[in-house]
Amino acid sequence: MSDNPAAADPVTVALTGMFPAMVLLAALLSYPVARWLLALYHRSVGRGMQASSGASAQHAAQVPGRPPATPLRIVDIPAAPGGGSDLAWLLEAPRRAGYVYAAAGAVYALVMAVGWLVASGIGLSVTRVAAIGWTYFWPTVLGVSLVATVERSKWRLVGAYAAALAVLTLVAYAVSPDLHWHEMPVFWLLENAVPTLLLAAFLSRRIRAVGPMVLAFMVLALIGSQLPPLFLADDASIRALAAAGGALGLGGVETFWAMLLAGAGAFGVVGWWLLRWLGRRYEQKRITDHMLVTDALWLLFGITHSYTLAFHGWPWVFTGLLAFACFRLTRALGFRWLRARPHPARRTLLLLRVFALGPRSARLFDVLQTHWLRLGDITMIAGPDLVTTTVEPHEFLAFLGGKLSRQFVEGRADLDQRLARLDTERDVDGRYRVNEFFCRADTWQMAMRELAARSDAVLMDLRSFSPANRGCLFELGELLQGVDLERVVFVVDASTDRAFLEASLAELWTHVTPQSPNRRRGEACARIFDLAVRPTATRWHALLAALAGRRGETEPRPRGTMAETEPSGAAP
Repeated sequence: MSDNPAAADPVTVALTGMFPAMVLLAALLSYPVARWLLALYHRSVGRGMQASSGASAQHAAQVPGRPPATPLRIVDIPAAPGGGSDLAWLLEAPRRAGYVYAAAGAVYALVMAVGWLVASGIGLSVTRVAAIGWTYFWPTVLGVSLVATVERSKWRLVGAYAAALAVLTLVAYAVSPDLHWHEMPVFWLLENAVPTLLLAAFLSRRIRAVGPMVLAFMVLALIGSQLPPLFLADDASIRALAAAGGALGLGGVETFWAMLLAGAGAFGVVGWWLLRWLGRRYEQKRITDHMLVTDALWLLFGITHSYTLAFHGWPWVFTGLLAFACFRLTRALGFRWLRARPHPARRTLLLLRVFALGPRSARLFDVLQTHWLRLGDITMIAGPDLVTTTVEPHEFLAFLGGKLSRQFVEGRADLDQRLARLDTERDVDGRYRVNEFFCRADTWQMAMRELAARSDAVLMDLRSFSPANRGCLFELGELLQGVDLERVVFVVDASTDRAFLEASLAELWTHVTPQSPNRRRGEACARIFDLAVRPTATRWHALLAALAGRRGETEPRPRGTMAETEPSGAAP
C-alpha cells in the first residue's frame, strides 16, 4: 500500500503542505478560542439575567377560595418504560436518522476508497474497496454517535466498528500475501488519528454548539495569512514589500509579520461574512445545528483523507471534496425520506430545572435533544447550566456583534412578540428546535408562566433540590395552579431533599385556587420519577415514556387563561 510520489511542483507543495497544515492548525486552535469566546458569552448572559428590565410586572389577581378538600397525592412513576406509539417514535426516530447518516457516510467512504485505489495505481477489487472503504467509514461512526446515540450506545457503536475493521483486516491479509502485518493499522492511523483527535476537541460537548463556526473562521484567517508569502515570493515583490515597510518605519521582521496579519485580516473579513451567511441560513431553517457539526466533521476528514493524493497529480486532491459533495447529496435524499414518513402530532416540552446541576443538566439535555426533538420542540428559560450548550448560531453572532441584549425578554409586550414567533416547524432534517428564552431578573417568572400554559408536557428536574433553591418554589406553585399535573413529571435522584420537596408541594397545594385544572379533578397527583445518579438506558426510556405517554385532560391554553400566583422573586 505504498505510494510512488511524483516530482513535486509548487501547486503540489501548497496543497500537501500549507493548506492541510493550516486546516489542522485551525482545528487545533478552535478549541481554546471557542472555550474563551463561550466563557465571555456565559459571563455576558449571566450579567443579563441578573439585570432588571425596568418593566412593571403585571399579575392577575387570585380568586379567593377554600383550600382543596383532598390532599395532593405523591405518585412514583415506575422505572420501567411502558408502551405507546409516541414512545416508539421517540426511540425509533433517532435510529432512522442514524441510517441516513450511515448511508451518506458509506457513499463518502466508497468515493474515497475508489479514488485512493485508482490514484495509487492499485487495481480495484471487492476486498480492497471494502478494506480501504471501512477505514474511510470512520467519520460515519463519529457522525452517527453525535446525532443519533447517547451515553453507552456511542461506545457500542465504536466497538462494532472496531470488530468489523479487525475482520476486514484479516480478510485482506488472507487474500493479499504481500501485505505486511503493520500496513493496515498504520494506514488507518495515518488517515484518521490526527483528525479524530482534533475533532474530539472542537466537537466536545463544551464547545460543540459553536465549534464549526469558529473552525470555519480560523481556517480562512490562517490560510489568508499564508497566501501573501506564497504569491509575493519573487524578487520584485519582496523589494516592493521591503520598501513599503521601510516607509512605515518597519524592519524586515516587522514587515513580514505585517504581511501575514494583513492576509489574515482580509480573509478574516471573508470569514465573518461566512459566519453571518451561516447564521442567516440557520434562521431561515435551511441548515440545522446537526448539519453544521456533521458538515465540519466530514469536510475536515475529506481534506485530511485526500491531500496526500496530490502527489499522484494535484487534481486528485479534490477527491475529498467530491466525496463530501456525494455525502451531502445522499444525506439530503435521506432527509426527504425522513420528512415523508408519517409523523405524530407535534408535542411541546417545557424543561425546567435547578440551575446548579452542571454536567447532569447537560446529560439530560443530550437525551432530550436526541429523542424529543424528533417529536416536538423544547422550550426553556436560559440558565447558566446549559447556556453554552444550547447557544444557536444567530445568538452567538449577536453576542460577537455586541447585540446580545436584544435576545433578552424586556417586558410583557416583548414576551408576547417572542411567543408569537416561536419556531414550531420541523427542520430539513426532520427535527424540531429548542426555543430558549433569555430573561431578566424581573421577566423570567412571566415567561415561565406563559411557556407552561402552552406546553404539552413539562419536565421539572429537581435533582439537588433543597431549601437553597427558593426560585423553584415559584415554579412548583405555578405548575400546581395552572398546569394539568397529568402533563408534568418531576425528576429526582438521591441528591434531592425528598422530604423538603414533598412538604413544599403539600404547602403550595393548600394555596391552589378553584380555577386550577387540578382542583377540578377528584384527586390530583404529583408524578415523581427517580432518574438515579447513574441512569441506565431503561431509566431514560422510562422517563421518555412518562413524558410522552400522558397528554392530560386539558389542552395547552392561550395566554391569559392560566390562573396566576404571586411570584416569590427568587431565581431558580
